[in-house]
Amino acid sequence: EPIEENIAICKDYLARMSKIGILLEMELGITGGEEDGVDNTDVPLEDLYSKPEEIYEVFKELTPISDMFTVAAAFGNVHGVYSPGNVKLEPKILSRAQEYISDKLGDDAPADKKPVSFVFHGGSGSDLDDIRESLGYGVIKMNIDTDTQWSYWEGIKNFENKYHDYLQTQIGNPEGPEKP
Repeated sequence: EPIEENIAICKDYLARMSKIGILLEMELGITGGEEDGVDNTDVPLEDLYSKPEEIYEVFKELTPISDMFTVAAAFGNVHGVYSPGNVKLEPKILSRAQEYISDKLGDDAPADKKPVSFVFHGGSGSDLDDIRESLGYGVIKMNIDTDTQWSYWEGIKNFENKYHDYLQTQIGNPEGPEKP
C-alpha cells in the first residue's frame, strides 16, 4: 500500500493498542524476496531502501499518539536466504534516518540521537558485520524466520532419521518384543 495509507492504518492501530500497552511494529517499504506467497523478487532496487524522509514521516505521525512503536525500515533486507553477494544490505540508511530525525527534533532529540527503534526484517543468513552495524543504529529486534524454520526442520529430520524404525509403529520396539 502507499505510505500514506500505511501510516493511516498504523495510526489507527497504535491509538487502539497504546490504550492497553501493546507495541506496534510498522513495516515501511518493501522487504525483498518471497515469503508466505508474497513475491517481491522483481521489485525495483530503489524500492528496497527506505528514505530518511519516509522514516521521519512515520515518526512524526505516530509519536504524538504513543512512543510504543518500532519501524521495520527497508535497507536492502530480503525474506529467505540467498547466496552471498546477492543481498546488498545498507545499514547506514538507519544511521542516516536517525541523524535526519534528530536534526528535525533539534533540542528535543534524545541524548543518544536514536529517536527511532528499528526492526531488522529478513535477517536470516545476514552477515554478522551487517547485523552488528544495524544494532549500533537502533535495531532492537531482528526477524530470522527462515533460519528458525531450517533449524526446526533439521532437528525433526535428524530425529526421524535416528528413530525411523521406532516411529513406524505405535506400540512395540522394532528390536524385539522383550525390548522396552
